Amino acid sequence: MKTIDTKAARGQRDFQSRIKKLALIGCGKLGEGLLSGMLGSQLIPVENVEVTVAHQPRADYLAEKYGVKAHTNNAQAVKGADLVLIVLKPQQVKGFLHDVKKVLRKDAVVISAAASVTTALIERELGRPTRAIRAMPNTPCLIRQGMTAVAASVHAAPDDVTLAREIFASMGRTVVVDEKHMDAITGLSGSGPAYVYLMIESLAEGGVKMGLPRELATELSAQTLLGAASLVLHTGEHPAKLKDMVTTPAGCTIDGLMELEEGGLRVTLIKAVVRAAQRAKQLVEGQNS
Repeated sequence: MKTIDTKAARGQRDFQSRIKKLALIGCGKLGEGLLSGMLGSQLIPVENVEVTVAHQPRADYLAEKYGVKAHTNNAQAVKGADLVLIVLKPQQVKGFLHDVKKVLRKDAVVISAAASVTTALIERELGRPTRAIRAMPNTPCLIRQGMTAVAASVHAAPDDVTLAREIFASMGRTVVVDEKHMDAITGLSGSGPAYVYLMIESLAEGGVKMGLPRELATELSAQTLLGAASLVLHTGEHPAKLKDMVTTPAGCTIDGLMELEEGGLRVTLIKAVVRAAQRAKQLVEGQNS
């Protein structure tokens, strides 16, 4: 029986031919989501992956569940790695880079999924030009419905960007952007799920106010947002046009929209994105205000 050579299969072979060792640094919830996505999509063999965490019990759990090499020694994981994927808190990245710069291969690709960590910072802390990629995933990556933006450093090759896209494509949609947009993306799609959860909760509370059981109201609310978002992506239409499709003359929807406008929902959401983006610029320095 002839095997069909799909684009995905070719991508897997290309990835595996380039990456003989991947070090995933900081395998918490998001890191585990990335690990699960890569292994689940057969992007890389399990024997080619090494992960690190802060505590040994967590390492034992990951080793048992996924069959990967898991421990607490970052330098050991990075040594000899072709690709280093950093999934640490922003404030931890400088210390990590300082600890591993002597063992990190000079030709290694370094992908950082830590908010606000720039490719310039990575190169500065390592003290040399680096094939660095900055990524901003969000938490729906945990169920492979995420949104990830990636941006390349000046020393990253197009193939390095392709590697990053292949990793995050196993967990949802990906886009390639100029790095100057990454803080704004952090404030929008990085923090955005929290805004949406608040909207789901609020809509459900409205249903409860009108007599619906809470569980039913939450299901109706969540599926409504999921369906509406899917329609935007599926049709490519401007959200305002899709909104007008729902808003019939003298109907009930226009009354609801008037309440939202009076309450300042539109401006408040814009301000939320702006404020979160501004905060993203401060995270890596550990500022508290």
